[in-house]
Amino acid sequence: MTKKRLGFFTRLLDNVSAAERYRLATEQIQHAEALGFDSAWVAQHHFHEKEGGLPSPLVFLAHVGARTRHIRLGTAIITLPMENAVRVAEDAAVVDLLTDGRLELGLGSGGTPSSFDTFGLTFAQRGEAFARNLSVLQQAWQGETLQQTENRLYPAADALNNKIWIATFSAQGARLAGQAGHGLMLSRTQPRPEGGAHLPLDAIQNPIIDAYLEALPAGVAPRILASRTAFVADDRQYARHVALPGLTAQANAYRQAGHQLRGETLDDFIGQFDAHIGDPTEVLASLQRDSSLSRVTDISFQVHSVEPAHQDVLRSLTLLSRYIAPELRSHAALPQPERSL
Repeated sequence: MTKKRLGFFTRLLDNVSAAERYRLATEQIQHAEALGFDSAWVAQHHFHEKEGGLPSPLVFLAHVGARTRHIRLGTAIITLPMENAVRVAEDAAVVDLLTDGRLELGLGSGGTPSSFDTFGLTFAQRGEAFARNLSVLQQAWQGETLQQTENRLYPAADALNNKIWIATFSAQGARLAGQAGHGLMLSRTQPRPEGGAHLPLDAIQNPIIDAYLEALPAGVAPRILASRTAFVADDRQYARHVALPGLTAQANAYRQAGHQLRGETLDDFIGQFDAHIGDPTEVLASLQRDSSLSRVTDISFQVHSVEPAHQDVLRSLTLLSRYIAPELRSHAALPQPERSL
């Protein structure tokens, strides 16, 4: 059985300048490393300041890598259809060298639909472009000649093919990731199926885990990362007070997008957006009710969409590390397929 690894996922969404966002995120990752977190993850978003503040995650991770020593550094995700695959292969190879092999590559096809046109691509073309670019990445890292030329990647980066993670919302996507021996990334923003708005997150993600494990080749160790929102404070009421504005804003955006909310209270919002909020005892109990977390090898914690102040983020990480991480780590990952009786 695999020891469960815990990570920190920062979205760089503080209400400050871009430079200050990057400084705060760097400090948070350094704090996570000092607390013993295994990994730190950043998301890529183009153009839209309020959806994500980082269009160039590999550049940022090179910066963070120079200011950390042990924590693994991952992308969650690079929106691969919008990228030049050869350049991603080159940049990742350099960052992996500069960070002593600490880079992890989370890849996905999704993203803000309005961003695709700027890159000469329609949203409908994203799946085909993703598959094509992923193939180029793997060829480059395997040392094969590229794009019908005699050119090969320099510097060589054959280890990166073993550090690919695929983000997906579907069992079919998980099956493809498993067949290829990649890692599987599960999101806290998992869409509910039609008529299943009240389903708990684990009811949707356990079948995705099953599909991945059933497709994984014999002898290949599973890698399953689940992202979860967790905001921990010393006092339960303070945690809820901090959480209310951010979750209310998310609920308003959700409603404006044409989706139906479960209700209008803070507890409704917490359930709607699969958030774990409160003091350490409450958050631990909430996480332990999510049965899919017992089956994953990695969990990454983020505070989005709570949107706490920087010092509250640091305190939340400290409390996660002190009171929650030991309990989660004491149970090894159990990623076998579920068996119906």
